[in-house]
Amino acid sequence: MSLQEDPVQREIHQDWANREYIEVITSSIKKIADFLNSFDMSCRSRLATLNEKLTALERRIEYIEARVRGRAGEVTLGDKPGVGGGVALRV
Repeated sequence: MSLQEDPVQREIHQDWANREYIEVITSSIKKIADFLNSFDMSCRSRLATLNEKLTALERRIEYIEARVRGRAGEVTLGDKPGVGGGVALRV
């Protein structure tokens, strides 16, 4: 009877070893998934912040371009533009 128990015990030990291995793999997969989810959230947050900053910069550029275009449309009359008798007119 001890001959039959020995292969059974080996099988039981092998089964436990396999279960432990599966547990390690499962745990590692969960850690990787947690990391990827955290990384995703961090990237989304940073991209949203960058998007807000870019939007603000675009608005400032549009404002400055409009002011520059407005200034370029001015014509100064007189001997010395912008000084004394000169008159600025928008065209």
